Amino acid sequence: MPSQVPLSGMTVDDMTLLMSAERCPIYASFFGAMGCAAAIIFTVIGASYGTAKSAGAIFSSGIIRPERLMQNTLCAIMAQILSIYGLVSSVIISGDLVEKMPLHQGFLQFGAGVSVGLCGLAAGFAIGIVGDAGGE
Repeated sequence: MPSQVPLSGMTVDDMTLLMSAERCPIYASFFGAMGCAAAIIFTVIGASYGTAKSAGAIFSSGIIRPERLMQNTLCAIMAQILSIYGLVSSVIISGDLVEKMPLHQGFLQFGAGVSVGLCGLAAGFAIGIVGDAGGE
């Protein structure tokens, strides 16, 4: 614990090393990796839900209204774009992952990954609902 270390007799280099050990714990990169994983996992779940619901509408509209078949494929294409957003954000997050990084940077990467992932999940659900309603 840093409060138990006597500060008298410590050099500036010792204090800098002590401060960096406090602010750069070994588990800080874990949060960045979890943010990277959350971005991919949640956007892929949203994209797969949107694609599955839109595909059902595409199949039914191909029988009922064959002239609108190409218009209904747009929802399935838009749902697949969500997974690309998750992939791009996780590549950006993983580019900044290092072994010794500040804890706040790990939390920022975790928050960024979770926010991208949950937005992709919600957008996938919305695309699936709209795509299913558009096929009817």
